[in-house]
Amino acid sequence: MSKTKRLVVTVALTLVLLMIPLVAMQFTDEVVWTAGDFLVAGVLLLAAGLAYERVTRSVSNTYYQLACAVALFTALLLVWVSLAVGIIGDENHPANWMFAGVLAVAVIGSLWARLQPRAMARALYVTTLVQFLVALLIVGGWAIGVSSFGATPFVVCLMFMVMWFSSAALFWKASRTNPQ
Repeated sequence: MSKTKRLVVTVALTLVLLMIPLVAMQFTDEVVWTAGDFLVAGVLLLAAGLAYERVTRSVSNTYYQLACAVALFTALLLVWVSLAVGIIGDENHPANWMFAGVLAVAVIGSLWARLQPRAMARALYVTTLVQFLVALLIVGGWAIGVSSFGATPFVVCLMFMVMWFSSAALFWKASRTNPQ
């Protein structure tokens, strides 16, 4: 597929995904998005789509492509949830900044790895470890004001740990099937 066609597909997919809340707003009062919400969501979705397309454009290794998809989806979901409702309390709760730290580890690790599969695996294993440390901070009540939120933030941390670990394992598999 040509570069232009891939760009058109990415933009079209972003628009289709943005249609979901737009249509939902017509049928329920539970979904209330502002123009700013659509703008932020559009930028996040488009950035994730373009990043995936750019990184995997010249890679034929299916494990690598899947690892990129899982990592980008995990990062996108982490940002989306943090901005939309927050993982700990509401989106403005200061303890949610721990999740920005997890994302920073993933981004810095990916840059350090220069997108090489084995180094990406290591970077995302470290990201999984940092996500685990955030979970421990939550369970131990050491994070600012998290003891009053019950088990939900811990369960969310576990979900993200599984996703980061899955991406790391796929990158590791990619490095074993086609070392780079």
